[in-house]
Formats: sequence, structure tokens, C-alpha cells
Amino acid sequence: MSKANPAFVAIAALTAAGALVVPTVSQANELNSVSISYADLNLASETGATVLQRRINVAARVVCGYEESKQFDVAVATKVCRTGAVEAARPAYEEAVAAARHGTVTVGAAASLIVTASGE
Repeated sequence: MSKANPAFVAIAALTAAGALVVPTVSQANELNSVSISYADLNLASETGATVLQRRINVAARVVCGYEESKQFDVAVATKVCRTGAVEAARPAYEEAVAAARHGTVTVGAAASLIVTASGE
């Protein structure tokens, strides 16, 4: 039995995480926030918490842009936006993980958080 290529597995995981972020790529330039569901995750586990963190990072790319510009000022602004978006989502992430680890149940639409582009 052959082992899966780790790079392929990582790309597949990122693609799956991206599919759970609400907007499409064509909508990314028009949006400054997205909702991320974690209803399908067990946040009491390290794996579930890590998957949610990856979804937050993907959402930050969506709200701040996928473009990797060669122009220094654009690249810096994009990085600042992404970092700010992730940091702004951190309290909601930590609250959700803490609630899951203390046995609090969140059901339905309430099991989501918002990632917003900073500075918009």
C-alpha cells in the first residue's frame, strides 16, 4: 500500500477548508467579511481547533485578496490586512474552543464566526 504524497494531502486539506468559507473567489474583492462555520468540527480536539484556525486563515485570504503582488506596498498592505483579520477573529476562536472544551454545546448557525478585513 503506497502512502499519499504529503504535499497532495496538504493541498487537498486547504482546498476543502476553502470550500467551507462562504464567498467564491469572484466575490472576494467585493466582500470585507465572511462567515465560517465550525458546526462540523469537534473543537474540544486539537485537530478540530487546528482545522478552524486553517479556515480562519483561508477566510483572511478571501477578505484581503488572493493576489500575491510583486509591488512592495500592495504586498505589505495585503499581509497587514490578513494578519489583522486573523487577529480580530482570535477572540471568537478562543471562545469557541474554550466552550467546546468545557462541554458547552453550540448548535446550528450559532456555530460560526466572522472574519473581517482590517482597515475596511
